Amino acid sequence: MRLSMKSKPVGKLPYRIKIYINNQVLLPAMLVRSLGFENAKYADVVIRFGNEVIEVRNVKLLRTRHTSARQFTIPREIREKYGIRPLDEIEILEIKPKNLAEVVRELEHAQFQEVQQL
Repeated sequence: MRLSMKSKPVGKLPYRIKIYINNQVLLPAMLVRSLGFENAKYADVVIRFGNEVIEVRNVKLLRTRHTSARQFTIPREIREKYGIRPLDEIEILEIKPKNLAEVVRELEHAQFQEVQQL
């Protein structure tokens, strides 16, 4: 297993990382390759912030230009609810890759549930 410059293992979970100033989280190329989701465009990501375990659903995994690394944005609602700020450290506990059809199906189901409640 390769180590980053800060000697953190980057090939397995859980993985600790700081949130960028633009509220994005980088998933290093070694982690992406070792977990086998290079082709995933969406995922459900489970993170730990402090004592809270938080599931971030249907995040878009943005590609970097020249590597397998991915990054995603923690949605504003979650950041505000849990007080997550840029440069805070989180721990990524689980990444569940999803395809676009799964994301669309979930969103349609959620919209249907909202209509049913009206």
